[in-house]
Amino acid sequence: MKLNSTVVLTLTLLALMLGAGSVSAFLGFDIGSKALKGVTSPDSRPTTKFASAKRGNSQHGGLMLLKEEEILKTVKARIEGKSKVPKSEQEEEETKTVSNKQKLEEKPQEQVEEKPQPGFPVSAESEGVNLSVQSARYSGGALQLRVKMQNKGKNSVRFLYSFLDVSDDKGRTLSASTDGLPSELPNNSPTYTGTISIPTALLDDVKSISLSLTDYPAQQLKLEVSDIPVGR
Repeated sequence: MKLNSTVVLTLTLLALMLGAGSVSAFLGFDIGSKALKGVTSPDSRPTTKFASAKRGNSQHGGLMLLKEEEILKTVKARIEGKSKVPKSEQEEEETKTVSNKQKLEEKPQEQVEEKPQPGFPVSAESEGVNLSVQSARYSGGALQLRVKMQNKGKNSVRFLYSFLDVSDDKGRTLSASTDGLPSELPNNSPTYTGTISIPTALLDDVKSISLSLTDYPAQQLKLEVSDIPVGR
């Protein structure tokens, strides 16, 4: 029985293809095995963790699953009550801060009123405007004069403190700086408080000083405070 040449050729090609496929599979398996050397499988399977969680275990391998009911309860509690707590605490802190600040601001005034320095206050008044020196204390290399100003007149008054004249008991002019004093006093104004600072180096052997201040630009009033004791 003679075989058809076409059948023989087909069988030969199939054999070659099977051989080539077998060789390729072997080479691929060998290369893959070499590439995965040193790689180990994980200690636990993710499916095992989820299955364990479903059985009621709350934590396995560092993974914690919460029930939907617990999550909803937590969110509801935070929305209804816990979210309001930080705001109330903040308001309480702000209230305490404002209260403490007011106490600190009022405390020095109470001390000055309870224990005034000898010879104080020294004041002057002109056209309804009052200038009063409440105390004189040395601090930080300067003499600090605590000053109060008030306008009881009908017109507002403006000041330019570069026109403030300060002189000692020997008639010498002293340099001074101001802090907190108003540039304008409205009519029937409240009492304003500020300080006048004079360098200590200018006050050697000085027992008293004088202040002179006029309004600007009208210069219709003149406030003169004399014999302010500054002796140490």
